[in-house]
Formats: sequence, C-alpha cells, structure tokens
Amino acid sequence: MLVGAVAVAGIAIGWSAREVLLIPPEPRTRAQLGLPSEPLPFPPEPSAIAKAAESLGEGPAAFLALLIGGDSEPALREIESSWHPGSLAMTLDVMRIANRRAHLVAGELRRIAREKADAPLGNSLDGWWHHLWRTQPEPHPDYGEFKSLAYSLIDARFGAYFSNERAATALIRLDEVRWGGVRQDGIPPLRSPKMIAAHEADYLADDHVVFGIEVNGEARAYPKRILAWHEMFVDEVGGVDLAGVYCTLCGTVILYETTVGGVNHELGTSGFLYRSNKLMYDRATQSLWSTMRGTPVIGPLVDQDGDDPIVLPRRAVVTTAWGEWRRRHPSTTVLSLDTGHGRDYSEGAAYRRYFATDELMFTVPERKLDTRLKNKQEILGLTFPQAGDATLAIAADFLAANPVYHDALGPVELVVFTDPSGANRVYRTPPDIRFERYDGDAVAVDTAGVRWTIAEDAATAGDGRTLDRLPAQRAFWFVWNAAFETVRLVN
Repeated sequence: MLVGAVAVAGIAIGWSAREVLLIPPEPRTRAQLGLPSEPLPFPPEPSAIAKAAESLGEGPAAFLALLIGGDSEPALREIESSWHPGSLAMTLDVMRIANRRAHLVAGELRRIAREKADAPLGNSLDGWWHHLWRTQPEPHPDYGEFKSLAYSLIDARFGAYFSNERAATALIRLDEVRWGGVRQDGIPPLRSPKMIAAHEADYLADDHVVFGIEVNGEARAYPKRILAWHEMFVDEVGGVDLAGVYCTLCGTVILYETTVGGVNHELGTSGFLYRSNKLMYDRATQSLWSTMRGTPVIGPLVDQDGDDPIVLPRRAVVTTAWGEWRRRHPSTTVLSLDTGHGRDYSEGAAYRRYFATDELMFTVPERKLDTRLKNKQEILGLTFPQAGDATLAIAADFLAANPVYHDALGPVELVVFTDPSGANRVYRTPPDIRFERYDGDAVAVDTAGVRWTIAEDAATAGDGRTLDRLPAQRAFWFVWNAAFETVRLVN
C-alpha cells in the first residue's frame, strides 16, 4: 500500500510503508522527500525511452511499455508469450518503480509471474525477492539495458549505472541491486561541512552518539543525529582526502581514503542498495561501489582480470559518546548544525522506527540471514587485505563484557580494548605481547607488566615500542553477514 508519492517528470514514484520510515510525517519538503533543492535536468521523455527500447528484445521492451504509456494489453501478452527466466527480475523492477500505470496492471502482471515462475508467490514482494535469489535464474541478456532505461524514468543519471556491457563485468548480480527510493545524492552528502569547536556544540548532550576520527593529529566528531540524514561526509582531514560513509540501514560508519594511485575518487550516494547496504558512485565514471568493501562492483572501474582491483584504504573510526570523545580530545571539532540542509537533527529523529525494531527495510537473501544474533544486534566487524576473503564479527555485548580481547584474522594478531562507553579500539599485536588489564581510559598493562598508553593512532610503551591501530567498525549483524561470504562470529 502506498503511503506517499511524488511526481517526477510525470512519473508518480511511491514508497511502501516500510520504506518511508525515514521521512517525518509533516512537513514534507523537497529535501525530506530526497529531491534536490535545485532543479535537475528532467528524466528522458517517455517517447525517448520508447525509442531506445526498440533495440531491446521484445520482453524487456514490453516491460518498459507498462511504465511509459500506450496500450498495456499487448505488452502483457508479449510478456507472457516471451517469458524468460530473467523476466521475474524485470517484473520486480516494474513493481518497485510503482508508477500509476504499473499499478493499473499489477494484478495481471503478478498472475503471469506466478504462473511462469511456477512458484506459490504470495502478496509479499519480499517473498518474490527471496524466490528470485534462491533460484538465481539466468539474467535476461538485455537486463542491463532494461534496468538503465527503466530507472532513467526516475533520474536521468541512473541510466549511466547500468548497461548490458556493465552487467557482463559486474561483480554482483544486477537483480540484487535495488532502488532505495531516492535520486542520486537524494540523501545529500556533506561536502567540506562546517565544523565548530567543542565548546560551541551546545546542541549535543554527553550521551549522544558520535563517530570519532583522528587523522595526523586532527580530531573530529560526527554526531549520528546529523550524519543519519546525510549518510556521507567528504572532506580533507589532517591533510588526507576522506569519505566517511554511514550506511544507516547497516548501522555502520566506514572511513575511507579516497585517493588511490594518484586519483581522488569523488564519491556520492547512488540511490541504490545491495543486500540492504548502500552503493556509492563516483562522479567521473558513474561506477557503483560497495560501501562495505570500498571497491567498484559495477562499471568501468571494475577490475576485469582480478589482478589489480581498486580498493580504498580504510582508516580507524570509533563509535562513542560525545562526552567521552570530548574528554579524550578537548581540542576536537564537531559538525555544526548549519549544514545547508533542512532536517530535524534532534537525537534519534532519523530512522526512529527502523532502529526501534528488528525488521529489515530491504530484505537480503535467506541464506545470508543468520539467527545466531538478532538482525540488528551490533557487532564489531574486521576485514584486512592480508586475510583475503575471511572476515571477523565480534558481538558488541561480548566485547563490553571482555574489555581486553585477543584474537587473530588471517596472519594479523590483534587486541580489542573496550572502554566503559562501549567504544572499541583495535591494535595489531606481535605474538609475544598479551595484555591482561585495561583501565578503561588510556592505560593497558601487558603480561610482562609493561604499561602502554592507548591513543587513537597507536598504543605506545614507555620504551618507545608502538602497536598500530587497525580499522574496524560497528555494524548490524545481518548486513555484515550478508556482505561477506566468509564470516567468523565471536559471540
């Protein structure tokens, strides 16, 4: 059932009940609806889409006809007679775009799909997605072009994301790439945002959640209550070009360096998701990037032979309380409420209903749902290049009960220190160093009685030895398990 819609170039785009949770009831400004404050070039005229569709096979062209006009009866007959195993993905795309014309024929389209898929598909589209991902049918050869044209009706820039050529080299299945309900950068990143001194941040209470970073001695805090509305900041910190990517649906912030091989990749929010995890895009090539992996997965930047993939270097970020971060870093700066965007930045306003339940807004393949933890139970996630495909997830509750925890991921031995606020910091350890005590603040003691000072960049012993900080991030269990094939859980 649609609870809201907005007209874009004559197309009425709807949000389902679960997908509108992030939007406050009133008022609905353009910004709150995910639309740009300044007009963008209109999407292509339906007639232009129809002309482009002439190069497609009859099935994909018929699906597009349901979205752009004309007599729907011939289109439905063509879909039924030319049904391909990959037609179910196009059916779901048409239902997701959910314009007025698609709603008029939704019942008949569902009937055709049920019969052709030979499956007891019910009324819940989540069940349809699960069937699609469980059976993994061969994609239609024109699915990339269809997806490009169909989503161009929402935002002309979406057309660049997909093509048959891009589908052939993609590292993920295109039928697992789902539209999130907004246009490109419809959830606007904060680019070079205004920062203020800690004493000026009277809008923050000590227990408010912030994401803290320190780069080359420069400390900054990004409050969750602000970043949840923007999901990304792009800035230079400590002389390093960075993107802090907050996937609100995933409960995770990942800090990436954006310059690789001398190229600074200007990243943004694509408007699409993969397994409930936002996909980024880069402005230069419109390639789609995995947020969890920091690498291109669709588009010309995808490494064709696997020998030299682009991987953004990760940096450490800590999820903590504002009062604790300010105590440790009195000279820190913090995001100003003056972001240039109109939002309700009060604590807990964004995604309030989503965070309040264990229900997913966008489902993931059933085989990737693991009930050892609740979907949104928090874990500390670790992945290192030296460990290959292996990843580690440590339950946050476990770490809170074990403030000094040693483990290893591949060849990387490590220790996790957890302070009373629940903040986790991870350091690389050599085999001969084990810690037995941590005061919850700035001092840890190893089994030899040596005292180490715990700082954001490293742990340092009195004799000058240092242990490097390792990148790690808090995340919801369901999305970490969905993003990686090999996950070891410590619970």
